Formats: sequence, structure tokens, C-alpha cells
Amino acid sequence: MRTSFELAHVVRLFGSQLVERKTLTPLQIKVLGKIAVCRTAALGGHEEVCDCCGVVRYSYNSCGDRHCPKCQAAKQAFWIEELLQSTLPVRHYHLVFTLPHVLNPLCLHNDRLYYNLLFDAVWNTLRSFGYTHYGAETGALCVLHTWGQNLSLHPHIHCIVPAAGYTLDGRWKNIGHSGLFLYPVQQLSQAFKAALLDRIKRALRKNKEMALFYETLQQAYKTKWVVHCQPSLAGTGHVVRYLGQYTHRVAITNQRILNIKGGKVTFIAKDYRDRAIKKPVTLDGLEFLRRFSMHILPQRFVKIRRFGIYNHTLKRNLKLQFVPQTTPDIDTPAKQASKKTETSIERFERLTGFKPSRCPVCKTGHLIIVRELPRIRSPGPLFSMTAIAY
Repeated sequence: MRTSFELAHVVRLFGSQLVERKTLTPLQIKVLGKIAVCRTAALGGHEEVCDCCGVVRYSYNSCGDRHCPKCQAAKQAFWIEELLQSTLPVRHYHLVFTLPHVLNPLCLHNDRLYYNLLFDAVWNTLRSFGYTHYGAETGALCVLHTWGQNLSLHPHIHCIVPAAGYTLDGRWKNIGHSGLFLYPVQQLSQAFKAALLDRIKRALRKNKEMALFYETLQQAYKTKWVVHCQPSLAGTGHVVRYLGQYTHRVAITNQRILNIKGGKVTFIAKDYRDRAIKKPVTLDGLEFLRRFSMHILPQRFVKIRRFGIYNHTLKRNLKLQFVPQTTPDIDTPAKQASKKTETSIERFERLTGFKPSRCPVCKTGHLIIVRELPRIRSPGPLFSMTAIAY
């Protein structure tokens, strides 16, 4: 659903000013440029005519960038369906590994290294606790988020951990206790803190940058780290829907932007210090865009990763035979659909119930493509509001 104010409007209004400050990387400029022209005449499109009422509509192509809030719905729906086919029919636990803000300068200095070390430390901690507490190799599906509600830099990883694993002799084993936490939270926090800081120090020594962040690391050692752990979730279907909320999120959605006026942007944010009540937050347009740019991930960086028994290669090599539970066979619709050839549009309609080909005027006819619209090779200034017809 199109909203009155969008992230693309903010980019077009303030993008050129932010570029002039020379604080953005080439990748960040490229991503903002894609968001600015997403679903505009600059990317081309097609002319459609309703076969019932004859109304004419022009639809423009999407940019397809993973940071664009308008290009995630289909990807998220497809990803969830694929996840349904590989999720184990066992209980799952939700854990969130958060980092203290004192480490943010290191993240801004080398985000790719920082996030890779974060993933490595998270899985190392979960894996070691699986062996020490249950004597089993477990698994995890981890998703990286880098933002807070007010667009501040707040890296954290959401993990869904199955209550199952395999022992050293290859036997299948159920772990955890229904309604209880999977691991002791305090011990988990301390182990994660030690694992990540040790990896950071090794990487800094290797790059000869230890002197730059020595004080930062000392503060990090003195800071209390927090790992959130929730009791076991419901069935497999609930786990997939729950995780689907986190997989293809971007730092801010268009629905959260309330107003753009007087050089300022107002958006909705949850105040977790006040019972997570949603409140309006107003930022200067340049500051808003600067904060959003901090959450543009490095090129080709994988933000959704599978470990242990959820790693595709490990599952294939071990050829594990999972014991069926009482969970209903939620893969049936997907399996039935896979038997016939589907287009991307047909698959999207089946998964979401939304029909993009239905006429928005008469609500009964279908839009038929009658003409392709070419891309505009020279749309003018990249971030200009007047250069691109929206």
C-alpha cells in the first residue's frame, strides 16, 4: 500500500546535500540512488489496460535493492515458504544477542569485519553451550539487524535455535525443557562477551589497529552485556511466521514515516523505556538520512545465516533422519504448488492473497500489459524531486 510519505521522498529531498558533505561511501550513494528512482519512470515499466472497464495504468519497475522498503514483500513471502520446507518439527527458542554502544566506533570503522566477527562469536557461543549442557551439536538460524527504533546504530542478532541436535556418535537428541529457557542467560552473556572481544582483539592486532580502539575495548569489558532469551515457541508454523517478521526488514518502513515538513522528518518509533509505546520522533532531514545510511550493509554481505543442523551442507553430509512430531504437515501447500509451474506473480498471489493484476478501479477486471516502457537513460540529478516524475 502506497503511503503519503516515503523514504524515497526523503532521499530526493536531502540526498544531494548529504552527498556534498562527503561522508557517504560509494556503496551508500549507490543504494540511495536506487531507492530514489524505485518504481519511477527512470527504471522503465509497462502500460496496462483493464479488460473490464478499460482504465489505463502505468506501472514502473522496482529497484530490487535489499535496503529498499518497497522491494521486500515478495522476497519475504518466498523466503518464508522455502523456510517452511526446511524447518524441523520441534520446539524452538528465540535468543537475541545485543552489543553495547561503546563498540559502535569499531563498527563504523570496519562494518564487514565487525559483523562477521559477531556472527562467528554468536554461533561459537551457542555451539559450545549445546555441547556443555546437552552433549549435542545443535543449530541456529541467525538474522542480523543493525538499527534501533530511532535509527540509531544498534547491531544485534536474532537467533532461532531448535530444541534438538545430534550427539558425537550421531544419535538424534531432543534438548531443552518445555516452557523454560534453553541456556542460563547470565552464563550465556558472559561467554558471548568473552568470545566476541577475543576475536576483535585478534583482528585488530592482525590489522595493526589495536592502538586505535584500546580504550574502546577497555570500556566494553567494564560494560554489562545482555542476551535476551525467550521460552520455547509454539509449533513450526508459528516459528516460521515469527522469524519472517525479522528476515527482510529494513531500518525503517514507509508506513512509519508520518510527515516531511520544514526540513524535518517525523516518524513513529517504539519507546522501550516506556512500555514500548509508539511515539512520534522528529529528526532533521539530513540526520534522518545519515542514520539510515549507517544501516546499509557491505556489498554481498550475507545477513541471514544457518549454522549446525540448519546448515544445508551439514544436513546433506550427515543425512540426518528427523523423527516426525505431532506438528501438522505444514509443507503440504508448498509441495502441491511445486508440482506445477508457477510464475513469480502467481506464487506471490498464492502466498499473500494480494492480486497485483486486479484492476484497482472496478475491482473485477484484470490488467493486461499492452506496451513496455523503456528506461530513462538520463533522468537528471539523482536526488532531485523535480527530475523524476513519481
